[in-house]
Amino acid sequence: MPCEINLNNLKIALVHDWLTGMRGGEKCLEILCDIFPQSDIFTLIHKKGSVSQLIENKKITTSFLQKIPNIFEKYRNFLPLFPIAIENFNLSKYNLIISTSHCVAKGIKKPKKAYHVCYCFTPMRYVWTSFSEYFGDKNFIARLIIKLFLSDIKRWDQNSNIRVNKFIAISKTIQKRIKEFYNRDSEVIYPPVDTDFYTISNTIKKEDFYLIVSSLVPYKRIDIAIDAFNLLKQKLIIVGAGPEENKLKQCADEKYIEFLGWQSNEKIRELYQMAKALIFPGDEDFGIVPLEAQSCGIPVIAYKKGGTLETVIDKETGIFFKEQSAKSLIQAVNDFEKKEINFNPSNIRNNALKFDRQIFRNKIKESIIKNYNLFLAKNA
Repeated sequence: MPCEINLNNLKIALVHDWLTGMRGGEKCLEILCDIFPQSDIFTLIHKKGSVSQLIENKKITTSFLQKIPNIFEKYRNFLPLFPIAIENFNLSKYNLIISTSHCVAKGIKKPKKAYHVCYCFTPMRYVWTSFSEYFGDKNFIARLIIKLFLSDIKRWDQNSNIRVNKFIAISKTIQKRIKEFYNRDSEVIYPPVDTDFYTISNTIKKEDFYLIVSSLVPYKRIDIAIDAFNLLKQKLIIVGAGPEENKLKQCADEKYIEFLGWQSNEKIRELYQMAKALIFPGDEDFGIVPLEAQSCGIPVIAYKKGGTLETVIDKETGIFFKEQSAKSLIQAVNDFEKKEINFNPSNIRNNALKFDRQIFRNKIKESIIKNYNLFLAKNA
């Protein structure tokens, strides 16, 4: 049944919130581009050269926001315009719409006879769970303007979910949010990890440092790790960039904390293989980085909430800390340093293998095609 339809006969639109870097969401989009090679991409803004070649080679249509000067540095300030921008796209010629959404992509308007499946990273975190983290440090006027539109955006986000025929959640954590905010059921398919690329190395020597790989945005809580390692006086390497970078650098003791900016996948793999452990202080919707680290055989020291509860096994592939604070993280690092737990790299990697790219590819393709077939049969 899953393969009854001929994919080559379908006009497929992939809708993604924005393309400004190659992070977890874009890695999911990349696989969808490969599964559906005839698809076109619609996105609010696209910073050319910021994503993989497979994505860059697609036909990419952007919104009117693309024309705003310096949009890539301040696009979140235009949050009140996002619903209008996403609704302005014309998808009248498409049969199948697949949105990968953590903001407004799922609110795309679809033709009556089209089928829309949303792979949901989270209901819009800017208005439901993380407003203060993203907009708390804005100037008073900017914050006031965004707040004035907040209830309207929430209402739009709830109302526009009816445009989605099928929700697929990235984790059980997000499945619960979809039910809470949209009152919709969803299927869980975990995002992919490239376990063929991220591997254990028998030649690279372990070094005396801990590692963070993250975009530098408020909800990632990199500030907690900086405060902790300032006090621990241990080396922490931070890979990533983002609007919080300058603020975080001002808080960091240069003797112990090093910022590398964004690095190539090859360099990140090497750092995983060299590090003592990955530090993961945020409350994540899922979190691919902890699985990339585990795929390289290194343990994870993570905040005990959100997606890591589904990807890290306490005292087998990592250690949890219970409070989102420097004090709690320091205690976890000290416990790790005691070496009372024997972390086996092969066992750690085996946990990551359960989230392999091919597993994601097979499950997401099967789900989309199966549910599209059911939609066609119901509307025949």
